[in-house]
Amino acid sequence: MTSRERLLKTFAGEIPDCVAVAPDFSNMIPARMTGKPFWDLYLYNDQPIWEAYIDCAKHFDIDALMDGYFPLRFPDPDEPEWETFIVQRRADRIITQKSYADSPKRVWSKTVDVYYIADPPTWEMSPAKVDLPNEPETFEPVEGAKQPDLGPAGLKRMKELMGDQGLVGVTLTHSNVLWKEEHLYEYFDNPDTHDKLAADRVDAVEKRFAQIMAMDVLPDFLCVGGSGTLILQTVDVFRQLAFPAVKRVVELATEAGIPTHVHSCGPEAELVKIMATETGLTVIDPLEVPPMGDCDLAELKRLYGDRIVLKGNLHTTD
Repeated sequence: MTSRERLLKTFAGEIPDCVAVAPDFSNMIPARMTGKPFWDLYLYNDQPIWEAYIDCAKHFDIDALMDGYFPLRFPDPDEPEWETFIVQRRADRIITQKSYADSPKRVWSKTVDVYYIADPPTWEMSPAKVDLPNEPETFEPVEGAKQPDLGPAGLKRMKELMGDQGLVGVTLTHSNVLWKEEHLYEYFDNPDTHDKLAADRVDAVEKRFAQIMAMDVLPDFLCVGGSGTLILQTVDVFRQLAFPAVKRVVELATEAGIPTHVHSCGPEAELVKIMATETGLTVIDPLEVPPMGDCDLAELKRLYGDRIVLKGNLHTTD
């Protein structure tokens, strides 16, 4: 079997020629293999991290499950024309902030993105955390950045690049709505907004799913996870804010015959139970053992092995 055939057979709940080998080398190993500063890949798209991932998958000859690295986008007429500017440049990092013109002034994003020379970026950070003002005093354009096609034609190209090496997934929603401290303050300070947030997320995924299904070339699977789902969120918060949209995507995808995938590092045993018993989710990873997680593969296999594909359980600290 090719890697693509092996993964599809596994997702169908059947027995392939051998166990699929799909280590989550994430973005760190692909980025390092290029030998470039990490900001070349993430800020300047030279080469984009999703292309570096495919090169890495082919180098190690894994059964690649590219879960959401390609950021499929559709035009939004209501979105202002944001531009990215460099607001600080240091030897080890470049910090950017988005802005758009609203005559006679500029409107600046409330957060900045930090691009490191040898680590993946930190997105949506408060400017105060890096000793910057909310609005920059000086800034410069990002010059020389490549502009890859992030629309349907770009996804088609990624699937062609991947070929038989594996499957290409696209993100529809995330299982972690609260993933930084500002979100926690917002959650507890404004409890009256929770129901609307959950409902808006369902509306958003239904719209995005319809856009995806209208494309000529579809993704191989849909991603609905998010790193650390049960770290800053309790199970109850997950159920309240994230689960309605996650469950809706799985319902829509199942009806359309498209596999669904959850990646959520950290404690995950309770998430496996929810997804296996209350949804038709196809596959979940990384099922980390202590101290990073709380999963026991044999126990999860015994409880849910006939309902869901279990991926992972390698020891991520030892």
